Parts: sequence; C-alpha cells; structure tokens
Amino acid sequence: MSNKVKSRKIILDLAVTLDGFIEGKNGEVDWCIMDPEMEFTNFLHQIDTILYGRKSYDLWGQYTPTIKAADDEKEMWELIHSKEKYVFSRTQKGSNNKALFVNKNISEEVKKLKSKPGKDIWLYGGASLITTFMDLGLVDEFRLSVHPVVLGEGRPLFIDIGQRLNLKLINTTTYSSGVVQLIYHLDRN
Repeated sequence: MSNKVKSRKIILDLAVTLDGFIEGKNGEVDWCIMDPEMEFTNFLHQIDTILYGRKSYDLWGQYTPTIKAADDEKEMWELIHSKEKYVFSRTQKGSNNKALFVNKNISEEVKKLKSKPGKDIWLYGGASLITTFMDLGLVDEFRLSVHPVVLGEGRPLFIDIGQRLNLKLINTTTYSSGVVQLIYHLDRN
C-alpha cells in the first residue's frame, strides 16, 4: 500500500461562447446559462480551492447574490465562498480574511499547493491568469461549457498563448439547453 498523496488537479472550468469569448465587450456574462442539468454544485464539491486573477476576484470573489435571488443561486454562492481562495496579483500583497495573495513564483506556489492534501483546484481566471497558467504547463484539465451564442466581440478565452498545447478529449456532454461541455486533459506525452 502506497502512502503517496494523489496530486491535486488544476481544473480550468469556464463558460465560453461558440466564438470563443468568456465575456462580452462590456464584461457581460448574461449569455451564460445556469442549467440545473449541468449540476454545477457537483463540480463545486470536487474542489476546495479557487484561483483568481485580481480583476476576477474583485468582480466575483466576494460577490453576494441579491435578496431576491433564487435559493439555488444563493446556495451556489455560499458553496463558492466556502472555498480557500488564492488571488494572483502584481499589486495586492499579503492576505485578508478571505484570500491569500500570490505575487511571484507562481509555478512554485502552485506546485506547493497541488502537493498539499485536498480536493482539486478550480482555476477561475481571468484571461491573463489562464494564459500564464497555460504557458507554465499548470492546467491539468480543461472543462469548457460551450454556450449556444455568438457574441462577435468580447474577451477571448485564450490570448497570447506562448506555446502549442496538445489535449486529449476525455468526455463530452450535451445538455437540453444547447450547452455542450467538453472535458480535455493536457496530453503530457
């Protein structure tokens, strides 16, 4: 019997439009379908840590739904906020009672985090943090939920990727809403 701890995976899980945008030109995400059939809370139970870029954290890291929000939305955000949070920022340092800020040595910090016991880790984003993680070879799994909308412009999922990445398709799921979830693993061969 081995005492080796299973390495945690870094999972990029994002909604994306058919034309490859993660938000509209004004930052809108109103096109994102929160399809109950997708069982997003199951994904949230598979992770215990969320990685944010500073801008994404400022927008969503402490988001609170309105009082009029549906109970399932409130439950989802409560579950998100129960996770350990790391914010990658060039400007903010230290930590607060809600997040730890990482300013340098990203690869080393992430490798330390992955070697700790725990569940998998959600790479939430934004786009520049995703690019950094991809260029450093730190993303283990890509879960992209392709939504049935074409925006024509906005913030693309992938920007300025420095190298080719070969991926292996692990699973596809089509939902009645028209969303198609694609799960790829980084092909490390």
